[in-house]
Amino acid sequence: MAELGGPATFEVSEALLPAAALQKLMTWLSPSFPVGGYTYSHGLEWAIDDGSVTSPDALAAWLAAILAHGAGRSDAIVFCHAWRARGAALREVAGLAAAFQPSRERHLESTAQGNAFMAAVRAAWPKPELDEAAAALAGLALPYPVAVAAAAASHDIPLAPALTAMLTGFVANIVSAGVRAIPIGQSAGQKIIASLAPVVLEIASAAQNETLNDLGGAALRADIASMKHETQYTRLFRS
Repeated sequence: MAELGGPATFEVSEALLPAAALQKLMTWLSPSFPVGGYTYSHGLEWAIDDGSVTSPDALAAWLAAILAHGAGRSDAIVFCHAWRARGAALREVAGLAAAFQPSRERHLESTAQGNAFMAAVRAAWPKPELDEAAAALAGLALPYPVAVAAAAASHDIPLAPALTAMLTGFVANIVSAGVRAIPIGQSAGQKIIASLAPVVLEIASAAQNETLNDLGGAALRADIASMKHETQYTRLFRS
């Protein structure tokens, strides 16, 4: 804790997180932040329709696989490199992240949210460093983890808590889709989020030591689900 009269801080992943940084993370990664996250299911809607995910246990297993072997891990690695990068290096990370999207809808899911996130943060929390990042990324379809990482770095939010918050928000968003589409109860959804917290911490910790050469995934059914969703007859979600 800070000394009396000094700025309040909280211990998060061995880094001191200023209270102002915590406020930003809570706001930016809230379901109410205007990026349209509630309209995407990351292919889950097709898996529900297909019968692959029809219970809380199945949803937890589906998400755990995505975190460990799919977009969760890849986005975490991208986030770390984007948080550290500036200028042309940041643009290169963004281009690679966009290229790694396995389907049209997943590309839309990531880049539509990324562009919306960057616009919203720049409007409400302007900072010269963020303007520089936005200039480096101009004209790109901006992947969401790159946008969040660039904003966090520009506002001096430490890597570990920012990454953990983004992955937790990712889990919460897909669980929310499952609560609505399976359907399961709100309490069951919260239990899934709680059960996956250790997985989130493990992925976030490992990603900080990974290189861009470590990008890749093996959550093939989730990727295929996003492709199948494009032609699904009845849909609630955009992906």
